[in-house]
Amino acid sequence: MNKKSWIQDMKAIPFLLPFFVAYMIFTILPIFKGLEMSLYDWTLVRKMEFVGLDNYKDMFVDPHFWRTLWNTTLFVILTTPTMVLLALGLALLANINSKLQTFFRGSFFLPSILSVSVISFLAIFMLQPYSGFVNTVLHSIGIDAEPFWMADKTLAWVSIVVVTLWWTVGFNMVLFLASLQDIPEQLYEASEIDGATRWEQFRHITLPQLIPIGRVILLLQILASYKVFAQILLITGGGPGGATRPLIQYIYEVGFTQNNLGYAATMSYALFFILLVLSIIQLRSQRSEER
Repeated sequence: MNKKSWIQDMKAIPFLLPFFVAYMIFTILPIFKGLEMSLYDWTLVRKMEFVGLDNYKDMFVDPHFWRTLWNTTLFVILTTPTMVLLALGLALLANINSKLQTFFRGSFFLPSILSVSVISFLAIFMLQPYSGFVNTVLHSIGIDAEPFWMADKTLAWVSIVVVTLWWTVGFNMVLFLASLQDIPEQLYEASEIDGATRWEQFRHITLPQLIPIGRVILLLQILASYKVFAQILLITGGGPGGATRPLIQYIYEVGFTQNNLGYAATMSYALFFILLVLSIIQLRSQRSEER
């Protein structure tokens, strides 16, 4: 690298420096600070005594940690494959060249711009027993049962999963839709000449072209689902009986209700490690398939 090129590169430093400083202060520094907190008996007010790995030992024998981790994993299992398939189906529908194309795209994406407080309020309003919209519809079609959506474990999970899918599927649909529009039209025209049916076109042209973005959506959805918190807190509060309480809610309660930030930081790093391992597995499997 000659001196002139080096001087040109140095000109970018004043523009990069503000972001770099902000990134270090608000991202990198908190990572190491949180690791330090996990090694101490740390309260909301001040740092207490050094406890070493005691917080990590307590975590491995804490039944509430394992139960909330399972609840979170169950949420991931229920939502991730459903989200990917639903987003793909809606993207295919929104990609059809018809008069309703704009309506489909707008209506599918619209819920994703709402805040979590709004969608949670709508869910609670619609799922109320006796007067809620969902129960009213059930009564109108001849179903006399009165489901208590928030009081039954299974129904609570159904409610959370359905609300989350309705709220977040629009973003993933847009990713699939963008990838669909990048598929060369010549591939479909050539397949029609060869006599391929619509199903054969989807199987041999559309689906292979969507695999790369499908992997990205799968990874993003797993990471997002493991970080579920707000909608469960607002809709069910983690109930009934802690049946839907996710790990992040437990971390929040330990840190800000029980005033034990050290143990909360420990569980946060456990979640971080889980997400890191899942991300590495996903990326390595993707690279091995590409080879």
